Amino acid sequence: MELIDKNVPKELTVHVVLDNYGAHKTESVRMWLLTHPRFQLHFTPTYSSWMNQVERWFSALTTKYLQRGVHHSVTELNEGITEWAEAWNKNPKPFIWTKSAGEIFASMRKYLGASVSEQTSEEGH
Repeated sequence: MELIDKNVPKELTVHVVLDNYGAHKTESVRMWLLTHPRFQLHFTPTYSSWMNQVERWFSALTTKYLQRGVHHSVTELNEGITEWAEAWNKNPKPFIWTKSAGEIFASMRKYLGASVSEQTSEEGH
């Protein structure tokens, strides 16, 4: 956060996307955030972790590269994956949630039935 604070122009607001893990709740982090009000925290929807984003990336690797290619050796496969990842990183596209927390919870309730708490609201997501 200090590195970001030093390198982002002071007149800009910094939006930080976090999962719901509790690291941001430590006293030292809370105090730092109080003294850096331009940092705005946004949390991923409950039951949607950063691992979902990692899975999406591997899905893209699989469908856009691995399933389309022929690899004659492990070395060739490794080199190809590295080249694909480097190309991806030159023009990255963020993964974007297109549903609200309410829509996600409604879908989960439909799928899981009564096991999903009815007390969950969109507030804080």
